[in-house]
Amino acid sequence: MAWITKNSAATTIERREEPYLDAAMRSQLEFQVLVRYPTRQAATLSVLHFIQEKHGWLPYQALEEAADFLELSPAQVLDTASFYEEYWMRPKGRYVIWICQSLSCELMGHLPLLEHLRAKLGVDVGQTTEDGRITLMTVECLGSCDTGPVALVNETLHEKLTLANVDEILDGLS
Repeated sequence: MAWITKNSAATTIERREEPYLDAAMRSQLEFQVLVRYPTRQAATLSVLHFIQEKHGWLPYQALEEAADFLELSPAQVLDTASFYEEYWMRPKGRYVIWICQSLSCELMGHLPLLEHLRAKLGVDVGQTTEDGRITLMTVECLGSCDTGPVALVNETLHEKLTLANVDEILDGLS
């Protein structure tokens, strides 16, 4: 088995003067979130969600600040954030299109829809359009197997998709 390696030791973390986890956010987390957990570490997921909700994604500087706040190592927080798919480790588009690739949706023709979106948007799965507007993703199941193929655009489920109605959905995104 071949191992894929990357030179993460040479990674440069982009930094900004203003913290991602500012004093007001720290206070809110301290008095509204941490009080619900037996330890600071137990609140890691909630803290990451809180930061991501505020900034749209989790920059490495924000992860370091979260680690400091939670009294954990940055590696522990990065391991947690990179393990779960709901955390964004790079900026995402204003709209995130999740194409279901479950067996049901596969049988109902999700692949031509996905290929159409790749071509029309000029991106591959996991990428964001150059204008930062749309991120294309796949997901294993959206739980609507009887109405496939389906996609989730941000929080809106679109069912019984065809090439025509996929284009209508794209045209409707402002």
